[in-house]
Formats: sequence, structure tokens, C-alpha cells
Amino acid sequence: MWRVTSSGALIGRVSNQVEVDITYAGDNLVNTGTPTHRAPRMMAHPVPSQLVRNLHQTLRSSRLEQTRLPLCPSIELYLLTADYPRGEMDHDEMLATLNAPAYWAFCWASGQVLAAYIIENPGVFADRVVLDFGCGSGVLGIAAALTGARRVIACDNDRMALDAARANAALNGTELEYLTDLDELAGPVDVVIAADVLYDRDNMPLLEKLPALGRTVIIADSRVKDVELHGYRLLNRRAATTIPDLDEYREFNDVKVYQAILG
Repeated sequence: MWRVTSSGALIGRVSNQVEVDITYAGDNLVNTGTPTHRAPRMMAHPVPSQLVRNLHQTLRSSRLEQTRLPLCPSIELYLLTADYPRGEMDHDEMLATLNAPAYWAFCWASGQVLAAYIIENPGVFADRVVLDFGCGSGVLGIAAALTGARRVIACDNDRMALDAARANAALNGTELEYLTDLDELAGPVDVVIAADVLYDRDNMPLLEKLPALGRTVIIADSRVKDVELHGYRLLNRRAATTIPDLDEYREFNDVKVYQAILG
């Protein structure tokens, strides 16, 4: 869960109101110098008590806060604060983290990049039925709803993740539907979206399963190689960090977005 590594943030803040975009040129990260103006900050809301209780089942000394996403300034999520415990945990807290990691309390780099892609390509999602598979914080489903998707279904087998997705959807003024199991899905959808679901090698069969669920399948990941994604084509590549920043190896900040090639 806690990957202690050595890379820095890839979005450079040059003032309180402007962020500078950093992107790829070939295999190298470059600062384009293009300022991205931040959207006005949303009204601050208290963190829902259910999320606080869920978090403290694992990370007793951590807090959540309303956080704007650097690549998606129109979206804010309830996420761990940047000062979350980075030192050694006591035995009980370590066991709780291993048994039920609070993945939903982070916006993973792949999720942030795919959410930005969704917002930048509304025609793919507008007036469509969208499945957000492994929804975590709900960031992808929220992005799809903001582009005008007709229905958005958030699916995760972690009920705490669904609590987070529900709270984050409300924070952003969107409505999602919720499932804990794909078997509950009533028929195929128009678009399936998923991010950072391939971190476990046992999940690789999803690459073949997801295209059976929708006519368009778009996934984002930073932990697999191109050669492993048979039947998928590269749509986009972008640098991002997890929020809050886990100081991961640089390679995990290189996010690629793929679309399934359907016959």
C-alpha cells in the first residue's frame, strides 16, 4: 500500500493561481511553460462522518480533506491530507492497512489522467451509459457524469469505496448508480472505464472480460508494459502523480490510456 520511492511532483506551481503543465516529448519529461489557470475553488464542505469512520478503521491518525485535482480542476474529492502518516505504523494499524487498504482515499495517477481525458473528450461519453469499473473514489464516474453521460454506474467490491464514490459524487453535484458485483449489471453498457486496476497480476484477465461489457472500453494504467495489453491501442500518454503524492518511482507517474480494439 505505501510505496516509499524518490520522484518529485510533475505539476509545477508557479503561483497561487497558475499551474504549469509538464508533459512528454519523446521519452523525456519537459516543462511546456503553458499555464493552466485553476477554476474557482468550490465551497468547502465538512467531510462526511461515514468516510471519517471508514478511514479510522485503517488509519486512525489520518485525516481527509476536500482536494482539487491538478489535472481536473473542475473536480474535487475527499482525499487523505498530504501529511498522512509516512513513518512506521504500529502493529495493529499495519495489519488493518494490509487487510483493508483505503485505496479510495487517494486519487491515483491513472485515475487523474483518465478523468482528464474524459473531460477533454466529452463526445465519447455524452448521452451514453457508462460503467466505472473498480471505481475507488469515483473520480472517473464523476468525470463522465460531468460530460453529460446519460447514466453512470460505479462498481467496486469495496463498500467503503462506494461510500467514498457516493460522497464525492454529491460533492461535485453528480448522481451515480452503485454496484458491488459485475453480476448485478443488467446488460451491456455503452462505455466501460477503468483506471489502475492492473496492479495485481491476477487482474490481467480483465483485459479480455471488460470488452464483453461495453461497446467501448477505455483503461488507464502506469504499471504494465505495452506488450502486455494485447488487443488494446494507445490513446494518450501523460505524466501525473497520485494525490496525495506518494513519492513513487518516476515510471509510475507515466500513465498511458488505452482503448480496446473490438472486432
